[in-house]
Amino acid sequence: MVRGRRGGGGGGRRGGGWWWEEVVVGGGTPPAKEAEGLRRRVARENGGKGDRTKSSSIGIIIIITATMATTAPPPAAAAAAAVPLTTLSRWYLYAIHGYFCEVMFTAAWEFAVRRDWRFPGVTSVWALFIYGTCILTVERMYLALRGRCPLLVRCVVYTLWTYAWEFSTGLLLRQFSACPWDYAHFRYNFMGLVTAEYAVPWFCASLIVERLVIRKTLRLRLHCGDAAAAADGGKPAVTAATATAAVARGGGGETGGAGGAARNRGTGSSTNGYLKAE
Repeated sequence: MVRGRRGGGGGGRRGGGWWWEEVVVGGGTPPAKEAEGLRRRVARENGGKGDRTKSSSIGIIIIITATMATTAPPPAAAAAAAVPLTTLSRWYLYAIHGYFCEVMFTAAWEFAVRRDWRFPGVTSVWALFIYGTCILTVERMYLALRGRCPLLVRCVVYTLWTYAWEFSTGLLLRQFSACPWDYAHFRYNFMGLVTAEYAVPWFCASLIVERLVIRKTLRLRLHCGDAAAAADGGKPAVTAATATAAVARGGGGETGGAGGAARNRGTGSSTNGYLKAE
């Protein structure tokens, strides 16, 4: 939609005229082409006025309101720009989650047993590898079993796997005197590497891991700004913007318009980050 108004000589410099154009782009012609058409139309309008044109002040102010429907990339392009996390990225998130939970659990244990208000949570660097690999394997189990087994059965499978993984890694680290845990003081322990007293905590941890960690992590997407720009024809993606450009003042309007367009193209920015895919 285009609205135009022309004023007389009293509105600007002596003997001059001016145009005021407002363009609301809701679809159809791209904003850049609409602006160029307006500039040329005003130039033709003032072209036959002889010497009056040289002394007049011709200003075109184009206000382009671009809505999301006209500037946002199509759904296919947006889907192509948002990529899932790599296996290594998910392993890293799982490792940090397990590491944090172990520190919090040991701190709570110390408080419950000794009422230690310092909450001295402890763990080992080995826990990063152990938890990251363990939860990544649970992720594979979840993807394979989610349509076959109910939740509680899956959690039992996760718990059995956790016991097997804890025993295997503990036995391996013990060969180098590097095992950071010892359950020898528990009544139902086996070789000091696993204990039946931890069955309920491991089961609850498996439930939390599936419902709150794995499912949410699988929904994360990495939004690449360069990929989004390429999918949109090399132009920066704009979601909702109002661009105001002043062009064509006297004889240098075309140069100014090109420079303004170049500057506007340079202001596009892309956000790199993790976005949740709904």
